Parts: sequence; structure tokens; C-alpha cells
Amino acid sequence: MHRTLAVIRRTIRAALHTDPPLRYRVLSGSVAADVAAGRLIQCSTFLTRLGLDEQQVRSYRSWFGRYAAKAWRATNGTEPQRVWALIDSHWTHVAVYPPTSPVFAIAIESYKRMAALGLRFELAV
Repeated sequence: MHRTLAVIRRTIRAALHTDPPLRYRVLSGSVAADVAAGRLIQCSTFLTRLGLDEQQVRSYRSWFGRYAAKAWRATNGTEPQRVWALIDSHWTHVAVYPPTSPVFAIAIESYKRMAALGLRFELAV
């Protein structure tokens, strides 16, 4: 455990001496690589894929993300993975999920504003 803490401390120290995009990429680690490769997506990416325009995505993403995180916790019993992302000129720690995760369907059904839109979609396998 001591060795792991030393590695974490070294990583954070190195990240503090870089520019912000690289710093947050380093802090996010392999999760950022999975997001870049499309193996994990943010809720805003999912909403965009549903066909919502940029204004709708901005309006729904925060609360939709909360419902998705709640569904993830209920389904998996763990916290969702998180990645640092640049959102509206601010670095924010956001949850990410596999694109085929059922949490998106659960979040749409449980978030009444989204359910009212009557969105239909199929999870790509």
C-alpha cells in the first residue's frame, strides 16, 4: 500500500507542473484513454447521440447524470468511474459509463423531464 501511495503522490506532483489539459488527462489515467477510444461515454455524449440539440443537452445533462449515477449505484453497488472533462470552460469531474450500459435507459425512465420527451432508442451491442 505504501508503494501505491508513493506512485500516486509522484503522479500528482508531476501533474501539477504541466498545463491544465495534460494535468487533467494524467489525473484521469486509463479512464481518459477509454473515453477517447469510445469504450466509456459521458451522459452529454449519450444525449447528443439521442439527437438532442446543444441547448437541450446543456439543460438536461446535469440532472440526467445524477439519475444515471443513481442507477449505476443501484445496479452495480459501486460508484461510477469518473474522468476530468472540460465543460463550458471549466474542468469538471464527470461520471462515465459503457455505451451499452442499461443505466441510460433507467435514467431516461426515472427522470421525468426526459421521460416526457418520449425518446426511443436501442442500446448498441
